[in-house]
Amino acid sequence: MGHDPWSELRDRAEQELRTIEFELHLTTPGTVSDAPEDRGLFSLATHAWAKELKQSPAEIASRVARHKVGPPFVALRPEGPYANFIMEPGAFAELVLTSVGSLGERYGQSPPRKERILLEHTSANPTGPLHVGRARNPFLGDALVRSLRFVGFPVTSEYLVNDIGRQMVLLYWAVTHLPGKTKDPEERLEYRYVKLYQEASERLEKDEPLKREIEQLTQRFEGGDVRLTKDIRKVGEAILESILDSLRRVNVTFDSFFWESDAILDGSVQRVIERLMPLSKEEDGAHYIDLSSFGLEGDAAKYVFVRKDGTSLYTTRDIAYHLNKMARCDLAINILGEDHKLTFQRLKSAFSLMGIDWAPETIFYAFVNLPEGRMSTRKGRVVHLDDLIDEALDRAYVEVSKRRTDLSEAKKREIAETIGISAVRYNIVRVQAEKAITFRWEEALNFEGNSSPFVQYAHARACSILAKSNGSGRADHRLLVHPQEQRLLRRIAKFPSGLRDAALGRRVHSVAGEASEFAAQFNQFYRDCPVLTAEPESLRDARIDLVSAARIVLQNALECLGLKAPKEM
Repeated sequence: MGHDPWSELRDRAEQELRTIEFELHLTTPGTVSDAPEDRGLFSLATHAWAKELKQSPAEIASRVARHKVGPPFVALRPEGPYANFIMEPGAFAELVLTSVGSLGERYGQSPPRKERILLEHTSANPTGPLHVGRARNPFLGDALVRSLRFVGFPVTSEYLVNDIGRQMVLLYWAVTHLPGKTKDPEERLEYRYVKLYQEASERLEKDEPLKREIEQLTQRFEGGDVRLTKDIRKVGEAILESILDSLRRVNVTFDSFFWESDAILDGSVQRVIERLMPLSKEEDGAHYIDLSSFGLEGDAAKYVFVRKDGTSLYTTRDIAYHLNKMARCDLAINILGEDHKLTFQRLKSAFSLMGIDWAPETIFYAFVNLPEGRMSTRKGRVVHLDDLIDEALDRAYVEVSKRRTDLSEAKKREIAETIGISAVRYNIVRVQAEKAITFRWEEALNFEGNSSPFVQYAHARACSILAKSNGSGRADHRLLVHPQEQRLLRRIAKFPSGLRDAALGRRVHSVAGEASEFAAQFNQFYRDCPVLTAEPESLRDARIDLVSAARIVLQNALECLGLKAPKEM
């Protein structure tokens, strides 16, 4: 067996199915599916053959069961309308653990693929700190990057820095013209800049000369004024670095950054404007393309790409950025909030009007809510990511202190950091991206069930067992026939294909769910099957190997989610 024992066994079952179809002269193809636990490995449904063979499905299943299967299967066992592929439990254990042993820590990985993926996520404007409502973006994006890499894809994670537009110009003006009024010398830069921006925004509403100054700066900025662009970028870089500091705290990093201002300076945006002009209509000096033929109506159908003063819009720069993306990858994936659905629809329609048969794959996510409702600046319920992280560490420390009074203060803090940050990430990615999520601490820091501490504790338990073991090297894997051992082996066997399917289907929440179910099965095995005290010695060593394989699966599942796999909790 190679890197994916379950898929390879399934392929063998499919080969047997083809032989059966040939022997029975069937023209209707049969199907093989996973059998229920304790009923064999795979099931062959016979319903589709009833009409052709003029027999009941149960009769056909009995007839099919007389077929002599080849190794590794020993029999086909009829059960109602199904014929189940049976493999000796001991042989199954040996096959699975041999596969894990051959790959070691790399178990679960798929062979390298050639398709280059550029995955853009987070891309928060460099105008202030990240808030929890959009924390789903970096957690979902980073976990998908890790999962896709694990199954063989070369992936580049990218952050689009939107440093163009009047908001950035106003922020630049505020930082360079308004005195700071902070009373806290330790206040982080992005929080201080937000206050300056808010003050400038208030002035802008009633200060006509300031409005003209901002308009002139914007025209110079988007006209390619190199000196001004560099000055404004310095402000954006300062805030971006603070944003990246917050993300590094939760183990999120990027491979590349694309600055929108570069698309202005290198002429990309101007080339897009020139390309769109022949397709456009004019209204009050501004130019737009009409997208009504793509099912859009009203203002949504007017894709304005240049203002009457000649400056570009986000729409224009978005086209330039995606044309750049198209040249750098085989597949582009965007992680976007649900409020960007119309924006993306308009982008695809614009591409189609331009004769471009390409669009990025897009994953939309619902925002994270607080228990008392949707996060809103006006209602004062915004929680910044840094605040959430700090609270996570404090709450995790309380939980660790209750459970581990024997640990030093430093060790408690270390474990609390691992648990707290992982709890936040896991609790947010465990829910399907399109579904709304309400963040609750009692769920995030629950040491039982579908939570990060539950999975991490299973890994720590496996590490503890292995640290106490002293194997003789005489393991007999064929002794691993207990139902709980077989169920755990089944999950180990299915890990590579399950992870691959989740990555290909962009279902990060499935990785979290499978990790939780795996941890639950490992705990049941631990409850019913003593490891270090098992007799004979060959069984004890076999169970140690099983624990080692389970630890690798738990570690790699946590890694794909961007979580630490602690050796102690």
